[in-house]
Amino acid sequence: MPAKAGDRHRQELKEEFTRILTANNPHAPQNIVRYSFKERAYKPINYVDQMAIHFSLNGNMILKDSDEGRRQSIKLGTAAEKAPIETSAVTSEEAKIKDEESTGDTQAAGEEEAEGSGTAEVAEAAEAEEPPPPRMKEQKLANQFNFIERASRTLNNPMRERACQSEPTPCKNFSATANQCTTGTPGRKYKWEIYDAYVEELQKMERSKEKEKPKAQTAKREEEKRGRKLTSLELQSDDITKISKAAKIMERMVNQNTFDDIAQDFKYFEDASDEYRDQEGTLLPLWKFQYDKTKRLAVTAISWNPKYKDLFAVGYGSYDFMKQGQGMLLLYTMKNPSFPEYVFSSESGIMCLDFHNDYPYLVAVGFYDGNVAVYNLKKATSQPSYKSSAKSGKHTEPVWQVKWQKDDMDNNLNFFSVSSDGRIVSWTLVKNELVHTDVIKLSVEGTTMQGPQGLQLQTLGCGTSFDFHKKIDYLFLVGTEEGKIYKCSKCYSSQFLDVFEAHHMAVDSVSWNPYHLKVFISCSSDWTVKIWDHTIKTPMFIYDLNSAVGDVAWSPYSSTVFAAVTTDGKAHVFDLSINKYEALCTQLVVAKKKNKITHIQFNPVYPVVIIGDERGHVTSLKLSPNLRRIPKEKKGQEVKKGPEVEIAKLDKLLNLVREPESKAGKRAGETMALPGAAS
Repeated sequence: MPAKAGDRHRQELKEEFTRILTANNPHAPQNIVRYSFKERAYKPINYVDQMAIHFSLNGNMILKDSDEGRRQSIKLGTAAEKAPIETSAVTSEEAKIKDEESTGDTQAAGEEEAEGSGTAEVAEAAEAEEPPPPRMKEQKLANQFNFIERASRTLNNPMRERACQSEPTPCKNFSATANQCTTGTPGRKYKWEIYDAYVEELQKMERSKEKEKPKAQTAKREEEKRGRKLTSLELQSDDITKISKAAKIMERMVNQNTFDDIAQDFKYFEDASDEYRDQEGTLLPLWKFQYDKTKRLAVTAISWNPKYKDLFAVGYGSYDFMKQGQGMLLLYTMKNPSFPEYVFSSESGIMCLDFHNDYPYLVAVGFYDGNVAVYNLKKATSQPSYKSSAKSGKHTEPVWQVKWQKDDMDNNLNFFSVSSDGRIVSWTLVKNELVHTDVIKLSVEGTTMQGPQGLQLQTLGCGTSFDFHKKIDYLFLVGTEEGKIYKCSKCYSSQFLDVFEAHHMAVDSVSWNPYHLKVFISCSSDWTVKIWDHTIKTPMFIYDLNSAVGDVAWSPYSSTVFAAVTTDGKAHVFDLSINKYEALCTQLVVAKKKNKITHIQFNPVYPVVIIGDERGHVTSLKLSPNLRRIPKEKKGQEVKKGPEVEIAKLDKLLNLVREPESKAGKRAGETMALPGAAS
């Protein structure tokens, strides 16, 4: 066994293993793909660079034949020549010293050495007297980058001739005789071929003209018939307009007879019981306005016409996000409560509207989808005259309020809008389109969102209501969904004049007092109504109405009277000059079951308020004498009237709750807090 194992080991040692060494890099990728612009596709690359660099060192070798190499060789040669001259001078001096000290054996030898040394000294002196070679001027180094021009010429493609031969067009010989000729037929008829062909063509043209004449006559007759029909339609439309006017008058007369009791109450009824109760009043229900197509829609906006005091507009939509559909704009008159005067339908719900003061036929409207529009009541069309679009900068969220403003510098009409997207936009009516300008963006301080890639995005406040100052044109207030009220200016688009921490929930309405320049009122879903002086950060009066407040409005006849509506179906009327603590009237207007009051507005002339609810009904109510009390005349004295009296009346109340100037330590604007009010 050991012998066999040794033999096997020797055979294994003798066995040869072949290893083939190649220049290929084993780590080089074999599946590289590049885009071929010629074939417009990704193609694999056949050739892969196999070179692997293991060591590299940057050097500064210079070719001898180059200019720089010659310069450096000349410099090195001059330095080598100077060094031997100095060493030869030193050796000659040492030899001279040795010759003087040493004594020769013979005089002849001394003379020969002296002669030799003399000749050496003469040669050295001659060498020393020779001038040094002239120094070469140092030249500046040339650019190390040695650029070489290379050019190549592409091969010219050989010229090739390509030609094709088309088939020859068929040719026919045509000949005719202009002169008289005879035909080959028996009888020998004479004819001119060219002349006869010309005559035949003329006859054909005349026949075609004769055929066209009756067609033209029939067309004229048809046009005349159409014209007669058009004139008859025009006459018919004129007749319809005349009949419609007469029908409207008849309808109003019939309605006055039908609702004669209500008309009499509107004109003459005064609640006699008011004489026996000093600080209480009532609301007398008058007409109820409703339309069949608006039963499932809520009243979202109400506005009285500034010229026709009996006419008011009502906007219909929905406050429910899940029940959005079409909207409607109706205009009612108190002379005809049974049917609206104007009816406009829209694809999106109407959320707000406003009449123009100087042009009472123009109505600005804001929609739930973020658009705004202007309706012209003079035009006999159901479509708005102006409407925004995504291109013209519409809002991205519902428009909660619109307000007409004074004309701009070019005398173009313009109005403002506020929306939940945080933008307050000025819309200008230019020709046939609306041009928008962002006035201000409601940025919320201290609130930022984390955006993509770590960006800090500032969140915008949601505007819910706004109102412009009656005298100061640039000043306006904005109520937000966060409960804050911003005092803003048209002149500043990036900052606010002041911020009021007004409410704990969304501000549903904010409105300046029509008489006093400093006072405004606000209401909110947090159950409160607050009266403010815009120069003081805290409210003057706070009233808790025990339910979410949908709307609040100042009366046009007194600076101290205002009304508010709550979602429990009640209307509240206050007169601060009579009672600072409680409402003079709190009355249930609609049933509580599945119905809420949304808006209230005072009539600018008559002692009437109109109230809208979520079922599409608008109810008109008359204020009792206690709710519109006028100061009694004193003997020998005339009752003073006018804005000055109203301003003084409200100032007197505000002075009771304002901080005296001497007491700086007390809180500004101390609020009244008694049984009807909460501080």
